[in-house]
Amino acid sequence: MDAFRESMLQLITHTSTNLPPDVRRAMASALGEEQGGRSLQALNVIATNIDMATDNEGPICQDTGWPTFEIKTPVGANQIVMKKLIKEAVSEATKRGKLRTNSVDSLTGVNASDNLGPGTPTMHFDQWENEDEVEVKLLLKGGGCENKNIQYSLPTELAHLGKAGRDLDGVRKCLLHAVWQAQGQGCSAGAIGVCIGGDRATGYQQAKEQLFRLLDDTNPIPELAKLENYIMQTANTLGIGTMGFGGGVTLIGCKIGVLNRLPASFFVSVAYDCWAFRRLGVVLDAKTGEIKRWLYRDDQQSAIKMTQNGGFVRTGKEKVLRAPITEEQIRELKVGDVVLVSGEMYTGRDAIHAYLMKNPPPVDLHGGVLYHCGPVVMKNGNYRITAAGPTTSFREEPYQGEIIKRYGIRAVIGKGGMGAKTLAALKDYGAVYLNAIGGAAQYYAKNIDEVLGVHLLEFGIPEAMWHLRVTDFPAIVTMDAHGNSLHADVEKASATVLATLSEPVF
Repeated sequence: MDAFRESMLQLITHTSTNLPPDVRRAMASALGEEQGGRSLQALNVIATNIDMATDNEGPICQDTGWPTFEIKTPVGANQIVMKKLIKEAVSEATKRGKLRTNSVDSLTGVNASDNLGPGTPTMHFDQWENEDEVEVKLLLKGGGCENKNIQYSLPTELAHLGKAGRDLDGVRKCLLHAVWQAQGQGCSAGAIGVCIGGDRATGYQQAKEQLFRLLDDTNPIPELAKLENYIMQTANTLGIGTMGFGGGVTLIGCKIGVLNRLPASFFVSVAYDCWAFRRLGVVLDAKTGEIKRWLYRDDQQSAIKMTQNGGFVRTGKEKVLRAPITEEQIRELKVGDVVLVSGEMYTGRDAIHAYLMKNPPPVDLHGGVLYHCGPVVMKNGNYRITAAGPTTSFREEPYQGEIIKRYGIRAVIGKGGMGAKTLAALKDYGAVYLNAIGGAAQYYAKNIDEVLGVHLLEFGIPEAMWHLRVTDFPAIVTMDAHGNSLHADVEKASATVLATLSEPVF
């Protein structure tokens, strides 16, 4: 199978950079259905980013995800060789910047430079009776949406929905709750893969496998087809919207499978995926490893432009911020304002926040901008950022308020919002939280003019503190210095709607 490695490299590259047609159709439908406001702005940015990723052959999202391969082989195929060649392709794709260095040693925290290590990539092999072909499917699922996966053990008591029993209506309540708890932190509008039953391990695996189904297929089990349709319709009445900004489109897919279970156990496992729903597949010649045909892919539909308006539509009301920023400028901002940030900013994720709680920063952050981002970075002489969307901010909630207090940060950029401690610090010390559009890695990379330097690179490329110069970097004020939080408001309002759905339906 001389061509197998190159075929895997093509599969990884196209999965990372080009959304499949069914996901494009779902996002185009969302763009047409949303009535306006912040969610429509976010969808415009997402649509532009999808086009840019295709044109640039760059990662759709800077978090290129956890590679999960599903492989079907003829009886007698050498799976040992295939595993080796898949790992080589993953390593090469990482060198080329199609994958971010995403494999971290759980004991030492060291980030592997080639995305290889215990458990990465995940490969599931199965045999089939087709002697002439090998099928390989790939799912790239990022950490932000992976963190919003959830598993329920029935019976249970659910916030705003009450008791969920061991029946289909109990499952219904779990799925509504799963969508609600994700809010904007999983980069809505999202999709859910679901498994009813199994044990804890097989339940999660089957839930993720449901994400290999087409978004617009029909479940062959009538009861589950009915439940999928109900969840799709009802979840989009919750008012969570794109990025959790409020709006009419929260879910673009619901796919449910079922496994037998133990008498004592009734698990409902939910795998949440973001709008950057990256999965493709190939069918290979079993002798040569060459690609015979693609799965989930239609080159004509993939070439159709998602949007023509270029992302954030300028209105002339945007607020311009240039670092260093004064407290007076921050106090003038309010929730809903669109800001354009220019000047210098620094990236900082989990490792940086933990470091800053114990050590002084390597730079002066007073009046500065801290961007929750783990970029894809290439080096050819100078460093170049090739993908740079925001990461989920809520992971930094234990640290953020104290870091704002200590170091005089004026603006934090991320996605999904933060909690009460950070909101209090914004008010007390004159800072603001700016929500960038999750997953829009190509869109935001174009606003980065230059990498001025890097600090703490020993944490790995995604976790290092990158010193950037940006121009007109757009984001929306969602937490201001007056104690207002759009995220808290949307969560509260959607909880009120959720509570109206507690009566049995199935």
